[in-house]
Amino acid sequence: MKILSLFSRSKAFNNQLEASRTRLYRVAYAWSHDPMLADDIVQETLAKALKNAGKLRDMAQLNAWLFSIMTNCWRDHFRQLRETDNIEDIEDFQCSHETTPEHISSQTQTVTRVRAAVEKLPLGQRQVLTLVDLEEFSYVEVAAILDIPIGTVMSRLCRARKSLKAHLQELAPLQPEQANKIRRIK
Repeated sequence: MKILSLFSRSKAFNNQLEASRTRLYRVAYAWSHDPMLADDIVQETLAKALKNAGKLRDMAQLNAWLFSIMTNCWRDHFRQLRETDNIEDIEDFQCSHETTPEHISSQTQTVTRVRAAVEKLPLGQRQVLTLVDLEEFSYVEVAAILDIPIGTVMSRLCRARKSLKAHLQELAPLQPEQANKIRRIK
């Protein structure tokens, strides 16, 4: 009976790991902006998760546990490159598109500007922003994943959002008051 329950947990665990792969890749790509590196980090994350599956006590915490492993894999990657790259200098992007050619062009320009704005964020802010805003983790979960205090999560997120707002201000359509001011000048 015990072996049967272990087998069923293992199958459920493997299915959830497979389902989490896309989310892990999306965040790894947002952090690294390198598809090959993101794939390597996700692969290493999943390998470590499978190797240490017995250490996960609560299956409800699987996502937070996986992202913690991925954060450690990310740090390990930069420890290996410490002599050649500075972790503060690494930048990242995001991507999406729509159906009409005009909308695709407009969307591409917007995505490029958002990517550039996210790319300009320091790594710590970028990590918190992607985990909270893209992956919808709570502040407590992000603090556990990145092994930082919750106050640091909140301050980094606040600074990241302010920086993005400042960088993306030009993308916002003109407000009616601004449009009226322009008409009065004419």
